[in-house]
Amino acid sequence: MAKAAANKIAAPRSAERRPVLAGQELSVTGVTLAVLPPAERISLRAPDALVAALSKALGVTLPQKPKTSAAEAGRIALWLGPDEWLVIDDAGKDPLADCAAVTALHSAVGISHRNVAMSVTGPAAAATISAGCPQDLSLDAFPVGAASRTILGKAEIVLLRTATDAFRVECWRSFSDYVFTFLSEAAGDAAA
Repeated sequence: MAKAAANKIAAPRSAERRPVLAGQELSVTGVTLAVLPPAERISLRAPDALVAALSKALGVTLPQKPKTSAAEAGRIALWLGPDEWLVIDDAGKDPLADCAAVTALHSAVGISHRNVAMSVTGPAAAATISAGCPQDLSLDAFPVGAASRTILGKAEIVLLRTATDAFRVECWRSFSDYVFTFLSEAAGDAAA
């Protein structure tokens, strides 16, 4: 009897996958912090010779200068290194599938599950991020459209300036609670 019960396989349970920090938001004087909806993302590595073909396939021109980005129809490409880009699609399309159309040697890896994005907006947005980021966020040094891989406190982030008083912060989901908490505390200080 015990053996028969032990050999029974339990029916699989269904699980609901919820985005990390879903619905988190903080608004204080001068700054609003919000977790952005999930997006499709790829880490793209390719030689210069393939930039035109990959840009055409992705529908956005891959930037080729440090600290730059390009956006088109809900898709953003951020320059991270001489042959490296982070491509984010907020429109629900699959940039990985688009890259598959390019048969020449390149590396496109889906990292949608790995990253979480947050927006930091308002007149105190730069001061909030500067509390833990060594990047010079003045408009002269980091204009609208500027992007860079940097740190915030103890976590690596990718930072994109989306407007004069707005930023997109990308981090690994394992650091997302730390980054959100850090920014929340910094926002409180910046508002004071």
